[in-house]
Amino acid sequence: PVTAGPIVVPYEHVIGNEKWRGSEVAQRLQGKVRLIFEDGLGLVDFHLSDRTCILYISEADLVAGDEFKRRLVRFRNTSNLRGLVIVEKTQLSNQYFSAVQKFVVLELGMVLLPVANQGEASQLIVQLVSFYVREQSRDQSTNPFLRKQRPPLAEPAAFRAVQHIPGVGKTKALLLLEHFGSIHRLCNASLRELEEVVGQTAAQQIYTF
Repeated sequence: PVTAGPIVVPYEHVIGNEKWRGSEVAQRLQGKVRLIFEDGLGLVDFHLSDRTCILYISEADLVAGDEFKRRLVRFRNTSNLRGLVIVEKTQLSNQYFSAVQKFVVLELGMVLLPVANQGEASQLIVQLVSFYVREQSRDQSTNPFLRKQRPPLAEPAAFRAVQHIPGVGKTKALLLLEHFGSIHRLCNASLRELEEVVGQTAAQQIYTF
C-alpha cells in the first residue's frame, strides 16, 4: 500500500519514512522543521502536508535500473496525493536525467525537482514546508466561500517547471496552468487548445517542446 492509512501532518511538521532515520537529509532537517518518523508510509519518503508528499530518487536508484519507475507508477495509480519527485542529479546520474525527466513529467504528469545531493534536498523540503505553512495560514484567514475563485496553482514547482518551456514566461505559465489545471493535462493538450490560451506562435513552440 502507499500508506497504512490516512496521514494527518501536524502544523509545521514533516513526517518521514523510518528508512530515512539517521540519513544526511534527516540530520539537516533537524532544527529547521519538526521531523517525525513513521513506519508504514509505503512508497512515500516524506509527507509535507495532508495532501502533498515527496518521493525521493537517489543517485543509487537511477544507476540500479528501473525499479524507481515501477515505484512511481504504483504511486501514481494508487494514490490521490500530490507527489513531488526529488531526483539526485549528479555527475554520475546526469546521463540518466533526461530520460527520467521525460518519464516523470511527460508520462506521469508529476512535478520533478532536481537536487545535487541530500543537503540540497533538505533545503528544498524546508522551503516547501514554509510555503505550505503560509498557504494554510492564508486559507484559515480567507472567507471559505471565496476559496474556489483562486486559480488552481497547486504547486509553485509546477509554475516554475512550465516557465522552462521555450517562449513561456511567468504570464503565459500562469495562463496555461489556470486553463489546464496541471502539467499532465498541459502535456496532452492539442495544438488548437494551446492556441486558444497563448496564441499561435507560442502554442507551436510549446507543442513542439
